[in-house]
Amino acid sequence: MSGGLYGVGTDRTYKQAGFGAPVRRGSRPAIVVVDLTRGFTEPSYPSGADLTEVVAATTCLIEAGRPADVPVIFTAIAYTEAEATGDSVTWLRKAPGLRELVEGSDAVAIDPRLPMRTGHDVLVVKKGASAFFGTSLAATLTGFGCDTVVVCGATTSGCVRATAVDAVQSGFSVLVPRACVGDRAEGPAGAALFDIQAKYGDVVSLDDAVRYVSAASAASARHGRS
Repeated sequence: MSGGLYGVGTDRTYKQAGFGAPVRRGSRPAIVVVDLTRGFTEPSYPSGADLTEVVAATTCLIEAGRPADVPVIFTAIAYTEAEATGDSVTWLRKAPGLRELVEGSDAVAIDPRLPMRTGHDVLVVKKGASAFFGTSLAATLTGFGCDTVVVCGATTSGCVRATAVDAVQSGFSVLVPRACVGDRAEGPAGAALFDIQAKYGDVVSLDDAVRYVSAASAASARHGRS
């Protein structure tokens, strides 16, 4: 991850402070696809943007991990009608555009361009930014025997960053393929990726992520996992 957005001085300051060391890549990754629902990937929704390229890159990564069944976990923000229209969810007071993310609506459906396998891949429904907060995600990853989380999705500065922070706090190494995450604006996205690279995980290229999950798939296959 280049520090060009903030200048060489910023990079030097963070390096001197001891940030930015590479993470340990484990042998059993999972792909966590954060909120690539229609409400985020289609610009017709208040919370959405055109994330066509992010969806395509994430599809490529998922397919690379399929040979040995690298776990794929999708998340979706969804509220009941009462939550969406009332005042019980504090976040919705700050971000009222999210009130359209109602259970059962098209807005909370996983983008149909993604290769989600019903009955095979896991869907985690959440109410907040982090995919870990108030959900069973950590237990699910532990149950799969995973040690590394490859985080994709939207938005980079919001739910992706929050998920990366909670993933490392839950004991998982974190990789974020930059092509697989998207946002509504370049500035917040760049700042979030800089922060993730400095403190929480490795921001990597799509090719690097594909090689990693492919190698993990090959290793799993050699050990009889399927």
